[in-house]
Amino acid sequence: MAEKTFATRSLSVVRRVPVSLSLAGVLLLVGVLSGGLWRPFADSDLYDTVAYGLPALRAGRWWTPITGTFFVSAPWIYAAGIPLLAAMAFLEARRGSRAAATTFAAGQLFSVLAASAFLWGASLLPWQWAQEQATALDVGPSGGLFACLAAALALLPSPWRLRAWTVFLAVLAVSFFYYGSLPDLEHVLAVLLVLAVDRSLRPQRVSVREQRLVAFVVLCALGAIEILGYVAPMTGPFGYSAAAAGSWIDVAVNTVVVLVVATALRRGRRWAWIVVIVYCALNLILVVLVVGILLLSGAPGIEAEADADISSVLASSALWIVASVYFVLVRAAFRARPRAALGDAPAPTVDEVKQELRASGGGTLSWMTTWEGMSYARFDRGMVAYQRRSGVALALGDPLGPPESRAATVRAFVDRAEAAGLAPCFFSAGAATLAAVPAGWRSIVVADDTVVDLPGLQFTGKAWGAVRTSLNRAEREGMTFRLSRLGDETWGVRQQLRAISESWVGDKGLPEMGFTLGTLHEASDPEVRVALAVSPAGDVDGFLSWLPVYGEGAIRGWTLDLMRRRDGGFGPVMEFLIGASARQFSAEGAQVMSLSGAPLAHEYPADAGVIADLQRRLADLLEPVYGFSSLHRFKQKFHPRYETMYLLYRDEADLTRIGAALTRAFLPHATIRQFAAAGVDLVRQEN
Repeated sequence: MAEKTFATRSLSVVRRVPVSLSLAGVLLLVGVLSGGLWRPFADSDLYDTVAYGLPALRAGRWWTPITGTFFVSAPWIYAAGIPLLAAMAFLEARRGSRAAATTFAAGQLFSVLAASAFLWGASLLPWQWAQEQATALDVGPSGGLFACLAAALALLPSPWRLRAWTVFLAVLAVSFFYYGSLPDLEHVLAVLLVLAVDRSLRPQRVSVREQRLVAFVVLCALGAIEILGYVAPMTGPFGYSAAAAGSWIDVAVNTVVVLVVATALRRGRRWAWIVVIVYCALNLILVVLVVGILLLSGAPGIEAEADADISSVLASSALWIVASVYFVLVRAAFRARPRAALGDAPAPTVDEVKQELRASGGGTLSWMTTWEGMSYARFDRGMVAYQRRSGVALALGDPLGPPESRAATVRAFVDRAEAAGLAPCFFSAGAATLAAVPAGWRSIVVADDTVVDLPGLQFTGKAWGAVRTSLNRAEREGMTFRLSRLGDETWGVRQQLRAISESWVGDKGLPEMGFTLGTLHEASDPEVRVALAVSPAGDVDGFLSWLPVYGEGAIRGWTLDLMRRRDGGFGPVMEFLIGASARQFSAEGAQVMSLSGAPLAHEYPADAGVIADLQRRLADLLEPVYGFSSLHRFKQKFHPRYETMYLLYRDEADLTRIGAALTRAFLPHATIRQFAAAGVDLVRQEN
């Protein structure tokens, strides 16, 4: 059965990419027949007959652009060509065999013929590099394969397309400017052909964040190029230099610029952009001066005078000048003010946020936005509650305000956060916010909000047996249920609640979590209610805290926050407290009761992918500490309906920062030592 499945899959692959596989087969066959698989073909007597280049065309060997395509000059190039063949196969699978074959053939023929034409004209000038390359021959399909790779990059989704193009063009620039062999020239021409036809590289049409990220990569690449140019010999179009030739000062200055400016540039700082532009301008001035002096005194004179290799200096400066074109095109992306308010002035106060909640209503998590540590951004009537952590604008839940304004509020918040150099994201957002974020944003399910509808709620039938049993047992054992405000309770009761909470926290090894998980401090809010289970002896055996859920002008429900129980107390105290609370809320006319979402407890389908597997793994690791899965199973006793909560973010590149931001949001007071100890405990439990 397994062999049949493998054969079926293999046949499917062959049917999807026949051109790519045929090319690979022809290359291998020719390599075997010519011996190129195990010895350099450039040493073969057949090389001059089949190799292409300007000398071959001058000699009338018109067939060489075709015959030379299927030979490879050295055995190691076969291995190096595997990624290029894979890119061609990807292009063929996505756009069809005809498109892949056309791209390969056009790229190969154009790169060979255009390189010959360019070198013919350039060799007429006093340009040593062009004159030497005009006498060179080459074999191989690399021109066509590079064209296919460029066309394949154009098929990548945004924003990965621009990032891949940035890396690809950086590699081409290094290869051509520093090494500049005939194949390097052919690769550049093949890629330029694809860019001219496809026009998929449009730096000004991407987001501000992408423009900054590309600028960061370009600047880092320039720093790496400087070091490479210093330690490796250069044979490119700007001349020749041995390894370790060139100016130490030039390398040192560029390295310092990269180290100091790159991070600030990624964050959109204006001063960093100005530094880069000034440095690019200095390189331009340097090139003009060097060229002028060369025309007057020649290269030997200026090299002796400046104690520097002119070819290395020119190559370095040329790359900075090329990069400056991009920096100028995206200059508007570098206006970030890191401490600027994200919304309209003045920023809302907590009292204004509460007032808006009472007027317009909110979701089951909305009251958590009134807790300490939150900042607020106002956009007309809409508001977003968020925290700034680790370079992330971490919004909690859905925007506040009239429902009709929430989509515009989401877009405004994203734009302001990006302008400030922050990564915007929404944590525990609902379907409405998911629909409002910009196209292309990613989403991860972080929890399922467990909502119990209260109208007509009756604990009858077999399904409610566990809840009904806990209520009956509590009545038999004399347990008392009380729903009140924490501030209305006596000092003795408050001390009992504090002792229960401290005992619970002490068992965890980490401090109480925050952000969407409250403490007794949040429970002391006069609008928050606490449910107490009091034994006949007057001891509090367990308690809950309930956050208000506002509709338009009135409370429409309650959200569960704290759940604490005393060791050795009434057994089913949580079932008793939640069941009794639901019964009283229903009698008061409330519409919904949310038991909150259990993080990392979403039930994914079997084929949900890597993110789902990662979340399941993380949930298993954290289960001994926080019991998210156990909590989720417990809440199923109340037969809730589920409303999915999402983490909404721009793309996978933000996940590292978002992870750090969420860690600090949930555990703002945890120390490195506590994190390390918790990690060791998790590893021990895993083993």
